[in-house]
Amino acid sequence: MLLIGLTGSIGMGKSETAKMFAALGVPVYDSDAAVHALYEFGGAAVAPIDAAFPGVVVDGRVDRAKLSACVVHDKAALKRLEAIVHPLVAGMQRAFLQKAANAGAKMVVLDIPLLYETEGHKRVDVTVVVSAPADVQRERVLARPGMTPEKLDAILAKQLADVEKRARADFVVDTSKGLEHARAQVAEIVKALKGRESKVWPRE
Repeated sequence: MLLIGLTGSIGMGKSETAKMFAALGVPVYDSDAAVHALYEFGGAAVAPIDAAFPGVVVDGRVDRAKLSACVVHDKAALKRLEAIVHPLVAGMQRAFLQKAANAGAKMVVLDIPLLYETEGHKRVDVTVVVSAPADVQRERVLARPGMTPEKLDAILAKQLADVEKRARADFVVDTSKGLEHARAQVAEIVKALKGRESKVWPRE
């Protein structure tokens, strides 16, 4: 089972591209959705986060804004949070991979926003970077509610530059020319990868 790492900076269209892989029958693991599930009522991260960051859990759910305020300028606090969340997310990813393998999937997509920043590219066979020109990216992100140029710059400062991601990628999906153009690129990638053997699955 081939492991495809999908990544891209904010506003590049990664979520839409992930849906395109799914539409072609490729199972997709969404790491952001996994974190959301962990923070929701009954989620495995709620109790440990409540213990580590008193006051950020409201009505049984992690209040993401309050949690963000606790860790945004505190590297030690961020490390405490990562120590709670990362093992839980890794466990969910392992369960996803095993389920896909049991179902006979030939390839899967791991949608990971910080793929290169977290060394995740070493745990997949192929990397796909979703990209668009910087002006298109800024226009998309600044159209989001509550987003400001300052917030965007702070987010981009924590992410590997798009030009660097593109240079490292096995495949690049350009989303600046519309959905159909992107969909055609995804179809070509899936076609190119058919029959390729994995070097990282099954994992140790």
